[in-house]
Amino acid sequence: MTEYVDLIMDEVKEKMQKALEHLENELARLRAGRANPALLEGVTIDYYGVTTPLVQTSNINTPDAKTILIQPWDRTMLSPIEKAILAANLGVTPINNGELIRINIPPLTEERRVQLVRQVKNEGETAKISIRNSRKWANDELKKLLKDGLPEDVEKGAVEEVQELTNDYSAKIDKVVAAKEKEVMTV
Repeated sequence: MTEYVDLIMDEVKEKMQKALEHLENELARLRAGRANPALLEGVTIDYYGVTTPLVQTSNINTPDAKTILIQPWDRTMLSPIEKAILAANLGVTPINNGELIRINIPPLTEERRVQLVRQVKNEGETAKISIRNSRKWANDELKKLLKDGLPEDVEKGAVEEVQELTNDYSAKIDKVVAAKEKEVMTV
């Protein structure tokens, strides 16, 4: 029976870690006024008939805090890359000079910063909901094991451990959200 408890604990940890990683990925895509190649992670292009992530077809770098440069390995892909960036609706306009694509990141207005902070908080709350759903799933599984003969003290200890995990991951989410809020609000 305790091996089932260990499996549940491993799975709930994995679910909570995935929620945290998902939050970090989502927040990396938010434009905080600084050029960041992660802004382009969700962009895919039609690369000779195959839908391919932009990052697999080009060198992407940031020569300064306000510019992203995209240099495709195949110059014939400049136009499809430009169209894909526009279609991704990232709030930026690509500039194609025939050899590479330059994206200038405009400075954020105060109003846009407040909107982004709201969005960051919503993403954080979504991650916390996922953490709480993982906790509920684990507690339900432990109750099933209790009915199947798991000792009550083992079940109570596991429930407490699940709650500790929930608290730890909620604190980690709070730290990630606070760091992103600070980044967004920094002019």
